[in-house]
Formats: sequence, structure tokens, C-alpha cells
Amino acid sequence: MEPLDRDLDDAELELPADPTMTLNVGPAHPAMHGTVRCMMELSGENIVKADVQVGYLHRGFEKMCERGTWNQVFPYVDRCNYVSPMLNNVGFAMAVEKMLGIETTERCQWYRMALGELARISDHLTCTGAMAMELGAFTPFLWMIKGREMVWDIMEEESGARLTHSFGRVGGMAKPPTEGFAEQARAAVTQILTIIDEVENLLLTNRIFIDRLQGVGFISAEDAVSLGWTGPCLRASGVPYDVRKAHPYLKYGDVDFDVPVGEHGDCWDRFMVRLDEIRQSARIIDQSLDQLPDDGPINVEDPRVVLPEKEDVYNSIEGTIQHFKIVMEGIKVPAGEVYAYTEAGNGELGFYLVSDGSGTPYRVRIRPPCFLVTSGLERIITGQMIADVVPCFGSLNMIGGECDR
Repeated sequence: MEPLDRDLDDAELELPADPTMTLNVGPAHPAMHGTVRCMMELSGENIVKADVQVGYLHRGFEKMCERGTWNQVFPYVDRCNYVSPMLNNVGFAMAVEKMLGIETTERCQWYRMALGELARISDHLTCTGAMAMELGAFTPFLWMIKGREMVWDIMEEESGARLTHSFGRVGGMAKPPTEGFAEQARAAVTQILTIIDEVENLLLTNRIFIDRLQGVGFISAEDAVSLGWTGPCLRASGVPYDVRKAHPYLKYGDVDFDVPVGEHGDCWDRFMVRLDEIRQSARIIDQSLDQLPDDGPINVEDPRVVLPEKEDVYNSIEGTIQHFKIVMEGIKVPAGEVYAYTEAGNGELGFYLVSDGSGTPYRVRIRPPCFLVTSGLERIITGQMIADVVPCFGSLNMIGGECDR
């Protein structure tokens, strides 16, 4: 047998001019936070094309909300954003109150603001801490989670539940503030601000951390607006839109705070905007606690909407009947439709509600900020390197329950 000819032409040894490789990341992958699938077309380590797919955590929250009474929706909205559920509680309660045409008491409004801003701090601590941890900075993550635990201690003291509170009520809150709420909140916020200072001292002079974020995952203000972005991600691109400022609700028009904005719309700006927002939330909490009345009703005085006190339920026929009708039949919300929106941890959280006049919602549609923000992931990672997917996705703060509902 004659030996094989080893003298192959150079053309046969050359690779194609632009070889690409398809890589599947997720949905069960730490970089995708467990619930998003990203099909990437790579040229070397550069991402040429990306197909971002959501829906792996879909549980049908909206349809589940339509199966119970209006007050039975609160546990579902809790689980949409399980990092700052109190903001979801307040947002849904205000949407139903808008349909009813009622305004909550002054004490309730200040209480909702204080709890909501604590929840926002919890959300931002989790996002920025996890983002740093995913880039190898594990110590700041532990510090920030320690701060988050301080917030959750307060939430547990107020609502009895550490994570999913179900504390909101149509017309008010489940309970009035505890006796030491103001002192505990002020002490926790003071410690959290110290933690933020320590984190900045550790990270903002770290060359590796800076290089991993600056100039990575850029998106222009025009593109962010066209995608429907809101919240910290939009403000990081230089658009100063904040529902609390643009359309004040509760008592936000009566407090002094700034809206942090970025300049470049990259991962660095999204990281820094959230840190600055923690400081602004601390200012709002301090002013809210100053204005929070020591006594007075926490709920509106309307027996058609608010559950009676337990003492009345057990000792009077009127209280028993009132309790029975609200629990078994639900609040009778006038027929119609409404859209109400608030500033949640990730942006504008909207509820589009339709009522047919019964005690059960006819339609519940949630406008989650995460869904629209996640839709921009493809745009910000295309052209980046594969290692940049981690800070880009982390900077968007995708919450699976909120994104997929």
C-alpha cells in the first residue's frame, strides 16, 4: 500500500474566515440566575448574536389573582418580587383603592412610605451585593446581605413574616406600626449607610472591578426609552424619570429627595445609581418617620372595605356579619377598569385591573419592570465578550417571579 499524501494545500488547512460557535447558557446556570436561557453565537469570545428567552419560571400569577377575592391577591403579588414584596403590596392596594375612590389615612401613607423605602433598600442591597459577588468580590456581598438582614428583621417585627409579608390591605395595612418601629428603622438605616461607605471604599478603587463595569453593557437613553425601561436602569442612561417625582403618590410630594442619574448607561452607572438610591431612600425614611403620627387610624373607616377588629367579630353580630361578607364574598369593587402605577425596586410597577362589580377581580394584569428591562439584555451583550454577560445581566437585576409572573 502506498503511503498517504501528507502534502495538503494551505487552503485546506485554513479555517473559515469568520467561524462562529453557538453556546447555550441557562436556564439552569448561575450567570442566568436560574430562570433565563440565552443562546449566544460566538466569534472567539465575542458575542455576535444573542437570543434571550424567558418564561421558565412562569406560574400564572395573573390568572391565580382572578380566582380569589381582592384581598387574597396580596400573597401572589408578594411573590412577584420576593426581594422587595412590600412595594408590591402597596402598589396593588393603591390600584384597588383607586377603583374604590378612597384615600388612606395620613398615618397609613407615611407608614407605607417608610416600609416601602426599606424594601427598596433591601432590593438594591441584594442586586449590588450579588453583582459584586458574581465578579469575585465576595466580602462586599456578605456585608450587604448583613444590611439586608437588618431590613428583614424590621419587616418580620412589623408583619410577622420575614420574606413574603402579605401585609398590605385595601384601605390600609394589616396592623399599625409597632411601638419601637421608628427607633429600629433609624438604627438599621444608620448601619446600612455605614456598610455602603465601606463597600465603596473597597470596590470603587479596585482596578479589576472598575474595568469589569466601565464601558461594558452600554445602552443609550433613546434605546432605553424605546424598550420601555424604567427605574434605576433607565436613570443610569441619563433619563431622570422616577414615578415618585413625576407622578407623586402617598406623601412623596411632601418629602425632599434627589433622583440619581448616570451619564454613560453602562454597568458602572447602573451599579452606582443603585448605591446612590439607597442614600436617597434613607433620606425619605428619616422624613417619613418624623411625620409618622404616633396614634390615629391606620385603616379607612369603611365597614364595606376594612375587616372589623377581632373583638367586634367575636362579640357582636354586626362585626361577625361584616367579617363573613368580606372574607367569603370579597370587597364589592365598582365595575370598571383602572391602571395604577408606583415606583418599585426595578422601576414602574403597574396594575391594570378590571372589575365586574363582584368581590373577585375580573382581570388582573401586572406591568412588571423586570420584563421590559430583561428584553434589553440582548442589546447590551451583543458585541461584548462572553465574560461580560455576568456583570451585564447582574446590573439589570432580573427578578424571575416579576419577569415571568
